[in-house]
Amino acid sequence: MNIDFESLIKTISVVRIIDIVIVWWLLYRLMMLIRGTKAVTLLRGVGIVIAVKLISWYVGLTTISWLTDQIINWGVIALVVVFQPEIRRGLEHLGRSALFKQKQAYQQETRLINELDDAIQYMSKRHIGALISIEMETGLEEYIETGIKIDAEVSSQLLINTFIPNTPLHDGAVIIKDARLAAAAAYLPLSDNPTIPKELGTRHRASVGISEVTDALTIVVSEETGDVSITRNAELMQSLSREDYRKYLTRQLVPADGDVKQTWWSRVMPFGKRGEK
Repeated sequence: MNIDFESLIKTISVVRIIDIVIVWWLLYRLMMLIRGTKAVTLLRGVGIVIAVKLISWYVGLTTISWLTDQIINWGVIALVVVFQPEIRRGLEHLGRSALFKQKQAYQQETRLINELDDAIQYMSKRHIGALISIEMETGLEEYIETGIKIDAEVSSQLLINTFIPNTPLHDGAVIIKDARLAAAAAYLPLSDNPTIPKELGTRHRASVGISEVTDALTIVVSEETGDVSITRNAELMQSLSREDYRKYLTRQLVPADGDVKQTWWSRVMPFGKRGEK
């Protein structure tokens, strides 16, 4: 029987590469899972113990080396007890099915539209100017950096309070990312498109400007008339009724099949945070 050793070696090499990539991916997801928890501090302590063990072994400090061996041997049981909340949370993430997450994302986007609608109706009736940009596929980090970072759950009350005249955050744009209010008082690029009606102000020019350089969906409430406009992909839709903008938001944010659009890495990393829109 002839064996193609060259093909066999190539196959083994590919398998090893895949094995290493999977291990690094799992380690990355583990670090993301424990980030911001007490486990990070405890892991630093584990690292110090391991460093002491290596140094004592290399230098020849047998007593210290023996003590660190005992700590490491019994520490595995202690870590399971100490990390119990993190282990439980990780198993819960793994146990969640894709269907559950799709349903959760659908509910999240529907709630976002309802909160936006309540805020828009309140501000439109009282002629409170507003500029709200929602991140889609293209990241808006560059513009988030220009504003005041908030990172809060979107609510109509928070949006309304942000745009109340003569308050510190009312001048500028609110940016929504991952269905959360990422920043307020952010600066968006102004469009110099000559076809924009002269009667439209800075908010409308900023909404068109951001739509020319990104695929963000931007909502404008006119301070002068209370009219609601939406821009996306350099298209300005003016004087939208409540029914019109709700239909448009639903069509853009919540596809008909109920599956919220996700980027490729949110599909590859199923138990992570919801991907960017």
